[in-house]
Amino acid sequence: MDDTAPGTFRDPDLPMPDRVADLLSRLTRAEKIALLHQHQAPVPRLRIDKFRTGTEALHGVAWLGPATAFPQAVGLGATWDPDLVRRVGAAVGDEVRAFHHKDPDAVGLNVWAPVVNPLRDPRWGRNEEGYAEDPWLTGVLGTAYAAGLRGDHPVYLRTAPTLKHFLGYNNETDRDRTSSDLPPRVLHEYELPAFRAPIAAGAAVAVMASYNLVNGRPAHLSPLIAGELRTWTTDDVLVVGDAGAVTNIADSQRYHPDHVAGFGAALRAGIDCFTEDDDRAGPTIERITEALERGLVDESDVDTAVRHILAIRLRLGEFDPPARNPYAAVTADVVNCPAHQRLARDAARRSVVLLQNHGDLLPLRPQQTVAVLGPLGDTVLADWYSGTLPYAVTARAGLADRLGPDAVRFAEGVDRITLRTTAGPVQAGPDGEPLRIGDGTGTGFDVVDWGAGTVTLRAVDSGRYVRADETGALVDDRPGPGEWIVRETFEPVRCGTGTLLRHVAADRYVRVGDDGVLRAAAATPEEGSPFVVDLVTDGIEAAVAVARAADVAVVVLGNHPMVGGRETEDRADLALPPTQEALLRAVHAVNPRTVLVLTSSYPYAVGWAHDHLPAVLWTAHGGQEYGSALADVLLGGTPDGEPVEPTGRLPQTWYRADADLPDLLDYDIVGSDATYLYFRGTPLYPFGHGLGYTRFAYRDLRLSADTVDADGQVEISVDVVNVGDRPGEEVVQFYTRQRRSRVKQPLRRLRGFRRVRLAPGERATVSLPLRAADLAFFDVNSDRPVVESARHTVAVGRSCTDLTATTTLTVRGDTVAPRDPATVAVRAAGRDDEYATVLTDEGPEHGDAVTAVRDGAWLSFAGVEIGAGIRRATLRAAAPAGGTRVELRLRDPLSGPVAAVFEVPATPARHTWTEVTAALTGPAGVHDLYLTLGSAGATVSALAFVGSAADPAGKGTSTQ
Repeated sequence: MDDTAPGTFRDPDLPMPDRVADLLSRLTRAEKIALLHQHQAPVPRLRIDKFRTGTEALHGVAWLGPATAFPQAVGLGATWDPDLVRRVGAAVGDEVRAFHHKDPDAVGLNVWAPVVNPLRDPRWGRNEEGYAEDPWLTGVLGTAYAAGLRGDHPVYLRTAPTLKHFLGYNNETDRDRTSSDLPPRVLHEYELPAFRAPIAAGAAVAVMASYNLVNGRPAHLSPLIAGELRTWTTDDVLVVGDAGAVTNIADSQRYHPDHVAGFGAALRAGIDCFTEDDDRAGPTIERITEALERGLVDESDVDTAVRHILAIRLRLGEFDPPARNPYAAVTADVVNCPAHQRLARDAARRSVVLLQNHGDLLPLRPQQTVAVLGPLGDTVLADWYSGTLPYAVTARAGLADRLGPDAVRFAEGVDRITLRTTAGPVQAGPDGEPLRIGDGTGTGFDVVDWGAGTVTLRAVDSGRYVRADETGALVDDRPGPGEWIVRETFEPVRCGTGTLLRHVAADRYVRVGDDGVLRAAAATPEEGSPFVVDLVTDGIEAAVAVARAADVAVVVLGNHPMVGGRETEDRADLALPPTQEALLRAVHAVNPRTVLVLTSSYPYAVGWAHDHLPAVLWTAHGGQEYGSALADVLLGGTPDGEPVEPTGRLPQTWYRADADLPDLLDYDIVGSDATYLYFRGTPLYPFGHGLGYTRFAYRDLRLSADTVDADGQVEISVDVVNVGDRPGEEVVQFYTRQRRSRVKQPLRRLRGFRRVRLAPGERATVSLPLRAADLAFFDVNSDRPVVESARHTVAVGRSCTDLTATTTLTVRGDTVAPRDPATVAVRAAGRDDEYATVLTDEGPEHGDAVTAVRDGAWLSFAGVEIGAGIRRATLRAAAPAGGTRVELRLRDPLSGPVAAVFEVPATPARHTWTEVTAALTGPAGVHDLYLTLGSAGATVSALAFVGSAADPAGKGTSTQ
């Protein structure tokens, strides 16, 4: 082939597969391998420029300089407004294009957004990055954002959106070493749908694998990449690795013996692009090359990955004349343009959720004086992926702009202190010099409590935050926490002679050196220097004085997105920081007209506020227009006089206490009664909750038919009337519940919603189509979705628990047959219930099994048929040294009749199995069976009855 020829890959009129094939054929093996790294090398002989993946665009362009900053993703989730989310995605996509236009080498067009992990647990440190705890709603909003990023051109991509993080990723604690147990129903009903929707719609074109393991296997090696993800579309899907994650396979995860084997396994599993070693591609190239030489991968594996990469680059228009690509001409003028500023304000406004409003305290009257109080009252905080805010409107500034500066008074409500030792007071040095013991008056420090015993210290004179630098010296040279390693947080620790300061990141205590400099260098409390803390200003008293003199107090509390719950750090509980809670109570005691504005990345358990305050609102950190949007909502209108309703709805459950939650690492939402789908308690505020300033009534809920076949559809309709005295917007939510089933069903499940805006007295009919196929559950025996014959409650209302009307739909579907191990092996991973077990990998590439984590563990299987004449059973199992006994029991795992006993010998190595056959006793018929695993370390894969077509190895029936 003549490589000097233009190449048909540059002909924009040819079909895309032909262009990809042509370009692939022109590349040498070395050139192809070099394309597998995040920073892809140029190919000068083909006039191909370098390319990089991974521009961050979660809710604005990040890390590239000032750009429009929209609300956090969980705030966009609270809008329940796919059209708005799509427009935000389009704006962000245009700004990515503008940065790329300015510097194509530094700014890539493959964007790492959106995050579509369902928000299973509100303690997850990255809760702010997702949209909702409901997988369907997450899929809808993720599709909307990705569609905006992608653009609507039939050929060209505005950007190439990448879904994060595949799969089962909701914990930061030991995130690269923990395994997320995803039983088949949780996998297919909860985890996969949120990813499937944007891929199937063509909105997202790439996916990032997650750091964790799934059922004992690194997510970067998951067979679900090929077995599920790539089956949802006929288009090429680019799969990228998370930063350093493929290296983890041989390092922290110890799944393969060396990096060559780990990289080769990742390539075989479907990782196309390796995000390793920053911009240094050399190690990746060397490891893939050696994997080829060792026969761990074939060149066809390399070709497959490169084909996916090239397809995306071609769709981005890289090799086409700019005039053909409508997105190529986007310039810097679009960045933070007036239209994007207006969109940021609208998005921030629509993300505000009114949680309660007793006595109609809100909206505020314009003539009132307002005390804005709290550590978040006059600041706008950014998270790791927020980017650089071009400007920021705080709550104080937003209200002062509307009411006038004289009508708004402010107090931060934090203590001001000085520190001293017996040698003298602590003083901040000039121009960021280290803190040291000096003479005369000590430097004042403002102490902000962020919860979990963690505080920040802000030097009064400079306004900068104290941190421990890389040498351990304490300096005041930062505008606030904002780096990957947070060096600005301290834990005060009381000791007999004063207070010690533990530097959180370094886990070192502050010690005064012989030179008088404060350093975080003491390994033990005994080596630390005790300080005397002198209170200069009582923050709560100062706030109370301001609140007492105002008509209304607006207390703005919440989290710092870089402290106490962020990437790499989960929350331990749901409590407000103690000092913030004390401030709130003290303010309310002197001014009952107190409004709590929670500005946070996640829910809090604010039971006291719920019981005592007249008004509570929540908003995620809202970006540059946060304060203006909040003022619009609090005052019930825009500066132009347009009425404003709080239209946000909660995208996740707010619990009364963290005791309502299962263990953070328990991903089995079915077994643990987790999320709004299965939670049996009473939430503080339910999923879907949100109030407005007017009232709506629901009347005449009806179905187009009261019976439907499994492949049919019905129309749900309800009349909605605005019975208040203001125009308003209602989010009409539709839920269903299956009344009887062979398996445990959700207590309620969101099926859709509609927005309706009505004037006072106005009525509208709101309708939603419901497909019977959407009522299916995943049947582990047949390994497919099944619609049962059953009656379903159809409900409509304002939240998942505030359902104002119900009716009944009868579905004519399947009658799920009992499990029949004589026909299809019963997979251990498909158990209905369990005790003291974890899911594990059956083999390095495919299959799931179950391992006992303590003696006496068991698995249950409901409705298993023992056929007449079946007298033997086979168990596929593995055992630790010394072997183990596994019993098959009827009715009860401990006291039920024993139907079979399997003596499992020790197996020599991981992923080796033995098949043990035992006599089967007990009456024929349908029974609930239990496998009791005799000792910790016993592992089972499949159970079959002998003398049948059953396959004990379960080939073809694995959930992965």
